[in-house]
Formats: sequence, C-alpha cells, structure tokens
Amino acid sequence: ENEIQASIGQIFSHLERLEILSSKEPPNKRQNVKLRVDQLKYDVQHLQTALRNFQHRRYTREQQERQREELLSRTFTTNDSDTTIPMDDSLQFNSSLQKIHHNMDDLIGGGHSILEGLRAQRLTLKVGALLGDREKAPCFGLIQRFGTCVYIAVPYPHILRF
Repeated sequence: ENEIQASIGQIFSHLERLEILSSKEPPNKRQNVKLRVDQLKYDVQHLQTALRNFQHRRYTREQQERQREELLSRTFTTNDSDTTIPMDDSLQFNSSLQKIHHNMDDLIGGGHSILEGLRAQRLTLKVGALLGDREKAPCFGLIQRFGTCVYIAVPYPHILRF
C-alpha cells in the first residue's frame, strides 16, 4: 500500500510536469494535449480513491476481527447488582393510586347514600306533615304519585298549592 501510494505521488508530480510542458506546445496541439493530461489526472484520482476505499475496508474488517476475538475471549458472568431495576417506587406509587381510587369510590358511594337518606327523610317529613293537616291531604296523592309536592309560602296568610 505504501509503494502504491508513493507511485501515485510520483505520477501526480509527473502530471504537474506534463501540465507545464503542455502549455509550451503549439496552439493547435495544446488543447488535445491538455485534455490527455486532464484525463490522466482523472484516472489517477480514481486510482487514489480506490486505494483509500480498499484501506478503509481493510481497517473495518480488522476492527471487526478484533472485536470478535475480544468477545470470544471474554468470560461472561452474572449481572452486577447495579443492573437491577428499581421497581419499589413504581409499585408503591401504583398501590397508592389504587388505594386513592378505592377511597374515592367509597366517598362517592357514601355521598350517594347520604343524598338518598335526605330524599327519604324529606318525603317522610312531608307525608307526616300532610297527614297531620287535613287541608293539605289532596297533595298527599301527588306525593305518592310523583314523589314530590311543592308549596310556596307568600307573605299573605294563604298557602298556595301547585
């Protein structure tokens, strides 16, 4: 490879000399000689590129062989304790979220029970008041049928029924 690289260097120096000599040619031959010198430069540059590609492939192949040998000569052991995954925090976070979810369900259920109790208590109070007052007895049928009866208190001594 070194000899080839040295030969390519010599060829480039000879091409520079040829380029100088081509400028001294008569004008009718100068264009043709210059084209030939440029073609030679182009060919030598291709040779130099091919040499570099060959060197690169050889370097890559040698590096892969070294890595392969290193892997084959290496003895494998069990993993260190540093490779463990810290799951404790994630598990604790997940269980906390599940507890919160369960507690929110309990809270919503308790609120629903309280509302149902208040509705039943309101119905009982209304029915009890109506049973004690015979004037309001027609509204008792509405309570049994629709579950509610509305009275509006106005500043007059009369109570209006709807």
